[in-house]
Amino acid sequence: MKLLDHRAEGPTSAPPLLLGPSLGTSSALWDKVAPELSITHRVVRWELPGHGGSAADLIGAGATVGDLAGLVLALADSLGIERFAYAGVSLGGAVGLHLAVHHPGRVDSLAVICSSAHFNGAKPWEDRAALVRREGLAGLAESANARWFTPGFTVPELVRDHRDADPGAYAACCDALAAFDLRDRLAEISSPTLLIAGREDPATPPVHLREIADAVPGAALVEIPGASHLAPAQCPEAVLTALRAHFDGGARRGMEVRREVLGDPHVDRAQARQTPFTARFQDFISRYAWGEIWTDPTLTRRERSMITLTALVAHGHYDELAMHVRAALRNGLTPEEIGAVLLQTAVYCGVPAANSAFATAQRVLAEEEG
Repeated sequence: MKLLDHRAEGPTSAPPLLLGPSLGTSSALWDKVAPELSITHRVVRWELPGHGGSAADLIGAGATVGDLAGLVLALADSLGIERFAYAGVSLGGAVGLHLAVHHPGRVDSLAVICSSAHFNGAKPWEDRAALVRREGLAGLAESANARWFTPGFTVPELVRDHRDADPGAYAACCDALAAFDLRDRLAEISSPTLLIAGREDPATPPVHLREIADAVPGAALVEIPGASHLAPAQCPEAVLTALRAHFDGGARRGMEVRREVLGDPHVDRAQARQTPFTARFQDFISRYAWGEIWTDPTLTRRERSMITLTALVAHGHYDELAMHVRAALRNGLTPEEIGAVLLQTAVYCGVPAANSAFATAQRVLAEEEG
């Protein structure tokens, strides 16, 4: 089975995030956003049929947004991705809305960027499809800057992608936009949803995103000043900030668990010492150590404390050991149980290591008793 061309980046163990493109563009639309998102997510950028490296014959005349959504699900299945976060621009955003309505079990959270639940009726898209089938894309690409960006701004690579797209596949995507209208189903969306509008967007102005935000339960709306239709390319920092805030559930939960295990004073001190240089490491710790490992219900926190104490003794990390002796008490271990764990390390990690560990633990336990 043919699949959509795609580009994957980020750790394979990280939460998956699929990124969908706008009509006429490629995955390069996400070049200034995806690398940063891939620090905390397994990012998969997919290409529309006939765009980038995707085969043109994946869709044909009369295609629907549902057909494109089916191709996205087939790609996700091939990558072993069952549930995912999703963000898409324009036509890519429409695919996200369709997935959230028709396949809610697959979409953990959704961001719809410079898009709509309808695209101003069928006729403009039917006319554009006919034009492209008749004359190709060269002429239409000449007006791309005016449709995509504010005056004076351009991304030549994206304009080139527009010109190089397959006319038949592009026209089939126009057919999909002509037939798309999901307004009567928006209230069914249960995934946490973010709408991002470009304030200067002539194709899908903010009122289109506001309509979705008003209909989807609990949805949030962000308007980006100075952004036109391809906001991730024109205003990547603003888009990235909004997406991070929306998709950072792991970091939020991780910070909660971190405070529960280590205590507020320790976490507050760590946060106070944070600098731009260490910020990404702190984010990493919150998401992965605390947001994924310590939240896994397979082991209890008592068990995790015992494992952590042993690992810290084995590697001689006695400053960290002191912190985790306190955490072990908070997680329900008694001083006697902590001593039993450290005695076990004498057998498997060595007597000198256990000797230092006992000295550290004795100091901490005395401080806690005092």
